[in-house]
Amino acid sequence: MRMRRTAIAVTAAAALTLSACGGGDEETAEGEAATGDEDSYTNELTFGTGSTAGTYFPLGDELAAIYEDNIEDVSVTAIETGGSADNLGGIYQEEMQLGLTQNDTAASGVAGEIPDLEDVQLDNFGWISNLYPEAAHIIVREDSGIESIEDLEGQTIAVGDAGSGTRAISDAILAAHGIEEGDYTAEVADFGSSTDMLADSQIDASIFVVGTPVAGLTQLAASTDVRLLGIEDDMTDAISEESGAESYDISADAYDFLDEDVTTVSVFAALVASTTQVSEDLAYEITAATFENAGDITLEVGENITEENALTGIGDVPLHPGAERYFEEQGIDLP
Repeated sequence: MRMRRTAIAVTAAAALTLSACGGGDEETAEGEAATGDEDSYTNELTFGTGSTAGTYFPLGDELAAIYEDNIEDVSVTAIETGGSADNLGGIYQEEMQLGLTQNDTAASGVAGEIPDLEDVQLDNFGWISNLYPEAAHIIVREDSGIESIEDLEGQTIAVGDAGSGTRAISDAILAAHGIEEGDYTAEVADFGSSTDMLADSQIDASIFVVGTPVAGLTQLAASTDVRLLGIEDDMTDAISEESGAESYDISADAYDFLDEDVTTVSVFAALVASTTQVSEDLAYEITAATFENAGDITLEVGENITEENALTGIGDVPLHPGAERYFEEQGIDLP
């Protein structure tokens, strides 16, 4: 598989300076995305993914190869980024044309409620498809003495990378257990860095929202005794009300160090595309190529990329016109 990694194109710090460079020339109606024209559309696509230690980057790289192999005259470069919010910001600034994002982060972007992008309504991206569930992994060392989420009070916790969607879920999990900001030391780090820091006892825990299984945790567990903290059923309900994340069981088969299923919460990873730089026809071809070639994806999460799951978790995020046309032709009920 080709690897097209480059430096992070848009950082959370850059995202804080978002201006009105996104969107079309005319004001868009609520619930609709801005559109482009023939002069703004491009077939040279930059695809924002996430950390190389997580699932977003390897999945994005495989999808990029699928699109180049199956769509005529298109080039797709998958790049490492901070994750969900970073990718939405990159699309808004027209520095990226495709992006992976948590569905809850996408909904927050449409509503103008992403914390780092406060009051900026991201109006120039459209939903291509839901891809797979992403589970919150709450990881501690076996020798830490931390037995429950309540024990994380006063600890140093990695809460996700700048620009990722993990922070909102981390906050919701901790708050449901009575742990508020200031009750712990937050370490902002990507998943790979957080596992390294956990192995070196530089932090006490890492909370990350990723597809299951994730290679970075498998690699950590091969050298360091770790455990996953579970969430009680009544707490998953409270977290769902706060964040929209749903109860989810990480199977005991996912990691060798697990003896039983671990209850946590999950959101969905989704693929979105610019509506000002990706034409309806190209988005249609991207949608079709995603489903027609999902069987070629080597990652286990590829098993979840189906038309039946495509619109799960879409909420108020507008469909890209090209994806909408594809689903209508397939007879799939639209939201």
